[in-house]
Parts: sequence; structure tokens; C-alpha cells
Amino acid sequence: MSLVLVVRMRVREGAEAEAGDILRELAAETRREPGCEAYVPSVDPNDAQALFIYEQYVDPAALEAHGASEHFARLAAGRLWDLLEAPRERTFYETIA
Repeated sequence: MSLVLVVRMRVREGAEAEAGDILRELAAETRREPGCEAYVPSVDPNDAQALFIYEQYVDPAALEAHGASEHFARLAAGRLWDLLEAPRERTFYETIA
């Protein structure tokens, strides 16, 4: 069983390109983490301000390690969150074996 995190967020108008650049870099770094099974940032094709991230980790400890990583602090907490209109929404799931 894996831990899945779904994150929904909305970036301010005009910040879409910068958010996309940050997410591309964050995804590349996160996918290298040993406990990461998937990290898929996405954008609504009809609303470039609406972002969605599908994250999958081998266990809660791997997600915790992701949140404590240098790249998360630098890119997400350090840059991306400043571009948001409102706090991000996070929902947790477990895969069905």
C-alpha cells in the first residue's frame, strides 16, 4: 500500500508561467527521492491558474522526507506558495492493493 497526496492550488493571475517553471523543477527533484513513486504536476487546460499535483510515496516517512527536503523548502515553500491566491488544498489517500 502506498500513500497518495492530491494537492489543488490556484496561482495568482500573471504567475502561471513562473509556477509552471517551479513545478517542473520541483517534479524533477522530487522524482529522484528514494520513496517517491510518482509526482505529476498538472494544469487545467481551461484555466491556467488551476494547478493539481498527484504525489505517491512508498509510505508516510517518504512523504515526510519530501517535506523536509532542501528542494521542497527552496521551491515550494520558498517560491511557489508566494504565488498562490489562497492556501493549497491537500487530500490524502492510500492505494488499494
